[in-house]
Amino acid sequence: MDLPSLLLIAIGLAMDCFAVALVAGVEQGEGRMQSALRIALAFGSFQAGMLILGWWAGTQVLGIIAPFDHWVAFGLLAAIGVKMVLESREEEEAPPDLTTATLLLLSVATSIDSLAVGISLAVLTPDVLVPAVVIGSVTFGIALAGALLGGRIREAYGRVMVAAGGFLLIGIGIRILLEHYGWI
Repeated sequence: MDLPSLLLIAIGLAMDCFAVALVAGVEQGEGRMQSALRIALAFGSFQAGMLILGWWAGTQVLGIIAPFDHWVAFGLLAAIGVKMVLESREEEEAPPDLTTATLLLLSVATSIDSLAVGISLAVLTPDVLVPAVVIGSVTFGIALAGALLGGRIREAYGRVMVAAGGFLLIGIGIRILLEHYGWI
């Protein structure tokens, strides 16, 4: 696979990560750079790891995840989105910390597509290392930008952005289902 094609795939895969990192960044207060790096590292690592896992699964048993991957992504994103919407209604001065468990769930939910791409790559290339490094690196950079931008937005708009972010995550989950069933 040529580098320009790989970069386009990486950017496409990172778009959900950007949106979710933007939302996660909105929830962060003090230590914004540390939080942004943590978010970006998790998203980039999971994108690369799921790509490798998908490639391996594709070389072993093609289609093992396909019957339910869309429901997993939708469920995780919708649950976290609903939680954020409910939390935005509470009177709270300081933003909640992004827990490790929540960050892991978001990382898995946003990297399901990478798993599917990995399965496809199993047919196209005998080596997955370069695509994994490129996709993980691009995702890291894009997620870092999203998380930092989200932190700045929070300063201006606070709880409204947390609620909007929750609805955005629910929307991304719904989009995953609609795309899977060919409705969009």
